[in-house]
Amino acid sequence: MTTATYGSRLRRAGFRVAAPVAALTLLLGGCGSGPELETGSSSITAMNDINPKERDELRDGGNLRLPLTGFPPTFNANHIDADGEVSDVVGWTLPGTINADAAGNITIDHNYFTDVQLTNTEPQQVTYTINPKAVWSDGSPITWEDLKSQAHALSGRDLGYQVSATQGYDRVEKVERGVDDRQAVVTYAKHYAEWQGLFNPLYPKQSTATTQAFDDMYRNEMPLSAGPFMVTGIDRAQQRITLNRNPKWWGDTPKLDTVTYSVLDYSARLNALQNNELDAATVSGIDEVKTASNSPGIKVRRAPAPRFSHFTFNGAPGSILADPKLRVAISKGIDRQAIATATQNGIVTDPKPLNNHIYLDGQKGYQDNAQSVAYDPAEAARMLDELGWKLNGDVREKDGRKLEIRDVMYQQDSWVQMAQIAQQNLAQIGVKLHIETYPGNGLFTDVIDPGNFDIAQFTWSKSIFPLGALPQIYAYNPENPLSNKGRIGSPELNALIEDIISELDPEKAIEMANEADRIIFESGFSLPIVQSAGTVAVRETLANYGASGLASYDYTKVGFVK
Repeated sequence: MTTATYGSRLRRAGFRVAAPVAALTLLLGGCGSGPELETGSSSITAMNDINPKERDELRDGGNLRLPLTGFPPTFNANHIDADGEVSDVVGWTLPGTINADAAGNITIDHNYFTDVQLTNTEPQQVTYTINPKAVWSDGSPITWEDLKSQAHALSGRDLGYQVSATQGYDRVEKVERGVDDRQAVVTYAKHYAEWQGLFNPLYPKQSTATTQAFDDMYRNEMPLSAGPFMVTGIDRAQQRITLNRNPKWWGDTPKLDTVTYSVLDYSARLNALQNNELDAATVSGIDEVKTASNSPGIKVRRAPAPRFSHFTFNGAPGSILADPKLRVAISKGIDRQAIATATQNGIVTDPKPLNNHIYLDGQKGYQDNAQSVAYDPAEAARMLDELGWKLNGDVREKDGRKLEIRDVMYQQDSWVQMAQIAQQNLAQIGVKLHIETYPGNGLFTDVIDPGNFDIAQFTWSKSIFPLGALPQIYAYNPENPLSNKGRIGSPELNALIEDIISELDPEKAIEMANEADRIIFESGFSLPIVQSAGTVAVRETLANYGASGLASYDYTKVGFVK
């Protein structure tokens, strides 16, 4: 996995729309030993499983030990180079505007803002009133200028800022000082439906003032923080990041003394947990879940997680999959139900593939829009013939080029086994799939982002603001592709996305979003596979942490019971 397991996924940065995660929290399971486990649903619900405890039930101090797959290429979560894991680390250290409960209902995070209000609709204006106690770790106050500078950097207007997403910020006309330096008034040039998702997280103005600062200031360190914790140690030789309590923190004193992230191969995580070297790790597949459940001092917590695995296709000009009809034909040749059954059997009551790019199963708005890529190998073969890809032995050819495609992924058995099912499916219709695995470090920056793939397997982490994924991932501007890894899109889809995220009527927005999703499927953009079942193995004594579902963490309350 190239990001933290779900057990260590932090929810401050979870309000980013989607973090690319080369992680699969679902191992292919066989027949495990030990007692039978109760299966659950993979549909998002209003539940989480974090061993909730009051502050006075927790001991003061302690070190929470969490895993990383690879060392973060930057600590700027808004940079194109950021992977999903940077969100885990910086979630402890940076401000944001809102919290969410297990049902996804949001409230203002009063540690940082005393009030956040939609104060006008024509034009749309939002007034942010900053907590007067809120300061950066150097003692300087958090002010309206921090919001102004971030809104400018993430707007997409200056392409020198290598941002992962512009959603919302690209619609901001201006950010002005309110009644004092502790108030910001944000005016939108166009309506933005998910305005509550902005400034989560918020970085200091120094880091967004120039394109060079945006690239470099948080590249190898976190010089300024404003959360209950701050990064105090970065040891690249030992592949370890240490966080300590922030002495400038004005809120409730955190229960933990420190948090330590260590880069570990996925296969080593369960052993590290059993050997008391970790305190939380994602487990998945019947074998791992049973092993963890039978380990002394370990508890498996479960709450369906807002993330899903998928195959993204490279449709860039000149790529072998540049033709959308070819991408759809290949999609129809992959048996997603077989993958779902294999990966979630024994963990999920009724394993099934995810049939929507925007909404998760169980989330309001979810419907099946995947009819255009329904598994149909005979139809897939017919389409390939029609496109001129004719069988020559075991592999199809066209104009002297064999239909061989490269499938890249993180070096983890679960990803490989998923790819092997697709490989077997596609071989039956004359498509040769080459499986290529890479370590977590550099998978995105060196392989996926430069487009060095035909298919890429990774996971999108979602948030409680589903529409934001549309402009970030599925809209396409060749000069600023954001997180559109496959370089696929159309002016028509871009226009529809603009309309959707301008729509302040939530019911109408859902209807339009599902129309966009049908178009995304029909373009052969990507193939969603399965939604995460969200099983997390944690130390039994760990409280207020685990399988968080849609809820935010209160980092000051994470700790160990007395």
